[in-house]
Amino acid sequence: MNPILNRFLSYVTVDTQSDPHSASTPSTEKQWILANKLVEELKEIGLSDVEIDENAYIMATLPSNSPNSNIPVIGFIAHFDTSPDFSGTNVSPQIIENYDGKDIVLNKEQHIILSPDYFDDLLQYKGQTIITTDGTTLLGADDKAGITEIVSAMEYLINHPEIQHGTIKIGFTPDEEIGRGAHKFDVEKFGADWAYTMDGSQVGELEYENFNAASAKISISGKSVHPGYAKGKMINAISIANEFMSLLPEDEVPQKTTGREGFFHVHHISGEIEKATIELIIRDHDKELFEERKKLISTIKNQLTFTHGECINIEVKDQYFNMKEKVTPVYHIVETAKEAMESLNITPIIKPIRGGTDGSQLSFMGLPCPNIFAGGHNFHGKYEYVPLESIESAIQVIVKICELTAKKSK
Repeated sequence: MNPILNRFLSYVTVDTQSDPHSASTPSTEKQWILANKLVEELKEIGLSDVEIDENAYIMATLPSNSPNSNIPVIGFIAHFDTSPDFSGTNVSPQIIENYDGKDIVLNKEQHIILSPDYFDDLLQYKGQTIITTDGTTLLGADDKAGITEIVSAMEYLINHPEIQHGTIKIGFTPDEEIGRGAHKFDVEKFGADWAYTMDGSQVGELEYENFNAASAKISISGKSVHPGYAKGKMINAISIANEFMSLLPEDEVPQKTTGREGFFHVHHISGEIEKATIELIIRDHDKELFEERKKLISTIKNQLTFTHGECINIEVKDQYFNMKEKVTPVYHIVETAKEAMESLNITPIIKPIRGGTDGSQLSFMGLPCPNIFAGGHNFHGKYEYVPLESIESAIQVIVKICELTAKKSK
């Protein structure tokens, strides 16, 4: 089998699901299994300064092979955890060779089908090798495809010394899926002038804008009274929670927005008469609109407090910000990635990320970090898939970026 495919399969079959309710780093012990495996693999292919710290952050170096000492140091970064949104246990990938453009049966017993009638992106990959789930777990191409691409590209450069490049740094992180992938990343130790995360979706994606992001937790305290004697006395926390959600803009939700349109997304609700909790996320590319969204949460609280009394507590936390602010001043790093794709006959798709990556936080930590496609689709669920050819294309893009960065520095 294709050695790149084998490498990818060896990663996705290791369960690395992160846990947002854990305070440790990494948030789950099982992430160490793949982290330690990666350390040994990086040493085996010949990288230098391979290290893993107490929080499972991995760094390694491919030394320059160029006589030019002025080549900038660049980096490539990916995360090895998978989303807590769907099971990552016992991942059993299916390999669909020479895809014919028809339905793919993921799980016959449960009648789970990956269909181009619903996921029309599939039709881009007719004739290619598609890697899917078995319908019971996610795949983990987010972001083990990115790891595969970085490791394979470094191995290629080691085996092809005729390609001149500067010093290349690579970094692999835990807990990106729960928003903490960059929290303990040592930018100064990494030592790159800029970097790229390999964490996008379809071939050609190149992103340097992402959401401004915040989380909000609304806690509502009620009073339980016998319903027969409740008039003027009962405060039903569930009813107030429903009222709170009804006051959010009904069309500003993920399923009704696209492009740079922001949203509110209620992702958890729990409750009883005495207590109810709403957890939601707030997203907008525009900083001013983002701040207005956070203010709306407070306005709704004040409105309901006027009606029901002091029974609502809100906690809003910023998560990350739009990296455009930090990347635009060094836009040449986007141009280099764009040129690399075009030289490989890949059409760049430059668009805002409707989400975030480690790169968004790293950019504000002093490491400008656009995002490049890793090739997967339908992340965080049973319909996730990645074409093998997309992984191979991403490897070629990494190699070409390293080569172009060296040539531009002469």
